Amino acid sequence: MCLKPDIFIDADGCPVKPEVYRVARRYGLKVTLVSNSWMRTPHEDWIELVVVDGQPDAADDWIVEHVSERDIVISGDIPLASRCIEKNALALGPTGRAFTQDSIGEALASRDLMSQLRDLGTVTGGPAPFDKRDRSRFLQRLDETIQAVCRGKEVPGD
Repeated sequence: MCLKPDIFIDADGCPVKPEVYRVARRYGLKVTLVSNSWMRTPHEDWIELVVVDGQPDAADDWIVEHVSERDIVISGDIPLASRCIEKNALALGPTGRAFTQDSIGEALASRDLMSQLRDLGTVTGGPAPFDKRDRSRFLQRLDETIQAVCRGKEVPGD
């Protein structure tokens, strides 16, 4: 029997929403998109769109308030991933990166370092463009994560 997790998407700018819908449909999971503005979503009873006010971190705060242990959060926002991990939820980046208790500290430190280097002008570029390999890696990781949650097993990390 599957301990079905819910999936929460930090939806503003998330490039893998269609992939999440496809996988969630296959497993019969509920998907909640949280956004600062209205967006078109499929008309399915298992998909919910929550629009929060435009305050900074309002979507993050809503997700953290509603996520439960073993739910899955899709976001590239490392501080949000950290907050969700503190609640024993699972966090995946849109490129398939799994954030875990073991890896989140390093991810936060790297984020802070890169921010400082950008502020100093040492680093002027952003992340690499999102591509097909990222999408494929994400789909594989999401499927593995759902299967591990359903089986009550440890979820693999990076």
